[in-house]
Amino acid sequence: MNPLEKQLQYPFDDRLPASGQRFDLGPDVAWLRMPLPFALDHINLWLLPDCIEGRKGWTLVDCGASTEAICEAWEHLIAAPEDALGLDGLAILRIICTHMHPDHVGLAAMLAKRFDCALWMTVGEYGLCRVLSQALPGADGTSAFEHYRRHGVIDAQKLAQLRKHGAHSFRSLVPEVPSRFRRIRDAESIAIGSRHWQVITGCGHSPEHASLYSESRLDAQGRQVLDPLLISGDMVLPRISTNTSVWEIEPESNPVQWFMDSIKRFNMCSEQSLVLPSHGKPFVGLHTRIKQLLDHHHARLDEVRAACEQSDCSAMDIVPIMFRRPLDTHQISFALGEALGHLHALWYAGELSRRTDDQQVIRFRKVSH
Repeated sequence: MNPLEKQLQYPFDDRLPASGQRFDLGPDVAWLRMPLPFALDHINLWLLPDCIEGRKGWTLVDCGASTEAICEAWEHLIAAPEDALGLDGLAILRIICTHMHPDHVGLAAMLAKRFDCALWMTVGEYGLCRVLSQALPGADGTSAFEHYRRHGVIDAQKLAQLRKHGAHSFRSLVPEVPSRFRRIRDAESIAIGSRHWQVITGCGHSPEHASLYSESRLDAQGRQVLDPLLISGDMVLPRISTNTSVWEIEPESNPVQWFMDSIKRFNMCSEQSLVLPSHGKPFVGLHTRIKQLLDHHHARLDEVRAACEQSDCSAMDIVPIMFRRPLDTHQISFALGEALGHLHALWYAGELSRRTDDQQVIRFRKVSH
């Protein structure tokens, strides 16, 4: 456990749900943990007991990517007898996806068909998901290739790997997107089981990420019990910082600033909230973690400022400053995007200027006053 984690509380200690099994955290929320084939090796999904139009079942928050291991885990959950911590023979009544990244939405179409239920998402997330799932110009990796080359990747082998990664990563993990969805909006209240959940949208990690916050629940006697829960998705994670990348589809974005503005909104939630993140373990200490994340980005911005005072820097020049460890192709794509995100935050703030050099690489420098 790193020093920042020690400032948080983990009420369930090191207990984790087995793949393909449900872990009940309380009367109205259950935890699923699915394996991922990346350095970030898991995703958390959440099952909420629900009743829609007199039909008992589950609302599912996020789905997992379309991988063999996750598909097998879902089959185990669905087939499990009622006493085996699966779905208890109940159907999924609706699917809420926090955002459009493959580990969250990849199996939405399969599960929606299997249970004849609807996908609920913000329009920004659903729209970009549909776009990326299509074979559009540049979907062969050309757009990714040009994006990384412009921002300082000049090694031919790395460029070829990044091009291949860009061409196949999304659609291989999201083979299908439901053709219809139900839009959810910021500040909307959604009744699920014994709770009402408020939608809190944010951006920087994705276009219109939806977290869900519930202050209280109704007990068996119908009395309101203060028991705050926050399904934070990827916006607030306990162990790692949320990725805030500039991607080739939106090359002029300002994700770091957008993210920093967005996470301040979670200060409205109770500090006593049990935070249910998409990666890592459920924790208590929301306001502490928000401050840690803001401090983290301010420190990274200071590093980028200092580097750009010394010389004109491309995003790739910034990567080893921000990430002091070996990176595989998947990690390089995120690291470069994150480095560019911090450069853009300072560029939009007027602290940096940018130019294109003789090799057509974009470089940033400190503005002299």
